[in-house]
Amino acid sequence: MNMMERLAVEAVATTGRAKRLKAHTHEVHEALDRRIMAGDPFADRARYCRFLAVQHAFHRDIDALYSNPALDALLPDLAGRRRLPQIEQDIIDLGGTVPELGTAPLFGREADVPTALGWLYVAEGSNLGAAFLLKAAAALGLSEAFGARHLAGHPEGRGLHWRTFTAALDVVTLTDAEEERVIAGAEAAFRRVHDLVEVHFA
Repeated sequence: MNMMERLAVEAVATTGRAKRLKAHTHEVHEALDRRIMAGDPFADRARYCRFLAVQHAFHRDIDALYSNPALDALLPDLAGRRRLPQIEQDIIDLGGTVPELGTAPLFGREADVPTALGWLYVAEGSNLGAAFLLKAAAALGLSEAFGARHLAGHPEGRGLHWRTFTAALDVVTLTDAEEERVIAGAEAAFRRVHDLVEVHFA
């Protein structure tokens, strides 16, 4: 490792956990964004329904985390951050049927807390960036009250809601090994969504 690389690593190490996660997952996050946009999910309602299928599968995977007592003790308003019911209603709004997936969710009642923190970081980050998606959905005649409920911001504001999450995430005490599991969890979450996009937009 040369001097510049070492300085870069040291700089990341002195920031909060959320910022470290952003740095470590930058490439996989960018790859996902490019793949989603390549699918043109807001070209019409039919393609948007494919996007809803991706969202449904991902949020079904993590839904149990929002009622996990260990995570609830660490993160503010955890149950209020759950979005699966809104996604299901969006599907119904558009005349669809909520999918009955043939596989079990990735997370059940028990979950490794550091890994789960990485997955929740990705889920919360997607809600922060959903303001842009909501504008695109509006061009299809959708809104927070019909078809795009899951893209709605929190009443206190997206930015503040995100900052309260990251502030809590930053102060969780973890070992070095657990820190690695948080990063691995976030990377796995981005890859999971990427895989779902491949399935539904193939």
